[in-house]
Amino acid sequence: MKTGNTSAPRIALALAGGGPLGAIYEIGALCALEEALEGIDFTRLHHYLGVSAGGFIAAGLANGMSPRQLCTSFIESDDGASEVFDPAWLMVPAYGEFARRALMVPRLAASALWRGTLGRKSLTQSIERLGPALPTGIFSNDQVDRRLARLFSREGRTNDFRRLRTQLTLVATDLDTGEAAPFGRPGWDHVTISKAVQASSALPGLFPPVEIDGHFFVDGALKKTLHASVALDAGVDLLLCLNPLVPFNSTEPAAGKVMQRGLSGERQRIPRIVDGGLPAVLSQTFRSMIHSRMELGMKQYERAYPQTDIILIEADRRDPELYLANTFSYGRRKQLAEHAYQQTRSMLRSRRTTLAAKLGRHGIHLRAQVLDDPRRQLVARSRPLTRLGGAIESLQEVIEDLGHAVQPHPRAP
Repeated sequence: MKTGNTSAPRIALALAGGGPLGAIYEIGALCALEEALEGIDFTRLHHYLGVSAGGFIAAGLANGMSPRQLCTSFIESDDGASEVFDPAWLMVPAYGEFARRALMVPRLAASALWRGTLGRKSLTQSIERLGPALPTGIFSNDQVDRRLARLFSREGRTNDFRRLRTQLTLVATDLDTGEAAPFGRPGWDHVTISKAVQASSALPGLFPPVEIDGHFFVDGALKKTLHASVALDAGVDLLLCLNPLVPFNSTEPAAGKVMQRGLSGERQRIPRIVDGGLPAVLSQTFRSMIHSRMELGMKQYERAYPQTDIILIEADRRDPELYLANTFSYGRRKQLAEHAYQQTRSMLRSRRTTLAAKLGRHGIHLRAQVLDDPRRQLVARSRPLTRLGGAIESLQEVIEDLGHAVQPHPRAP
């Protein structure tokens, strides 16, 4: 924490995953932060840390692309010329993986037949021999490496961790050891940035593991949600964390009574999670697991790094908009980005007092005029806020701000 030191504060940004939806949320939230915070340049931070989909955003920021530039390329592009990300890259079947596994079928089938007849094994034991023939992923994410390599080869950018003017760490998981692989750190920085993004976002079952130097890597979120300790161990004064995936609280009045549109455009109500069937139950289960793990991690970080101010920014658990959207949604990116942008602005207003004190220690200040301007928008406001709606929103923000102000926040000595 800065205490009278005139040197610039060391600020790190940690971005969690969440598929294309998570990346959309993070871009919207970062645009809101960029506008509202004075004294911070999100293209010149001390350390960027990305996990899974957060790696796309972290790599772009570390290469000098501002949140607004990411929004222009990722969110606002309608002509299919998005230079940062196109979901079509992730919808190509993993033909190579299918072919490799298919070549194993004759040998494995013969082994299974032998075990089931002459070997006198049970049917279940015999069928188990066919397991290695199953593909390790349905879709190929090779285009992630190729397209990002092309993007980062442009003038003023680099695909080499060692040539960046700042620190960038993209975390994947070593499939054979289960340990985190911090690409970009010493000993891991020879791997290209684009390949590291591909490895960090290789969700098991959906994409095949990514081979690098004879090892196979999968999604970095398998080990931890944020891996914030990588930046904290390297030494920072302020750590900003963005997490797009949170469990949805359908029991809150604001959540259970509000009607929202799903991906199909039809308005939906979520009185209970179970009413959404298996997809809703699995989504809530996944979100709850990774979020509980992150909450434990944040508490440990505060105890282990008392000299670092840590600020977590995440989606509102009472908000059904992001919950109803498919994790891999991209068609409604403008609406979702605008929603994340406005939600983050609302959060900043509601936590104004506590955030102002914490950020002020590092020379960062909230722009009150920007935060209180109801006309500001990222992409387009679908419906203007009425006078009554604005008054209710302001009252709710004041109440939440008081709640944060009186809530005790003990820190380890």
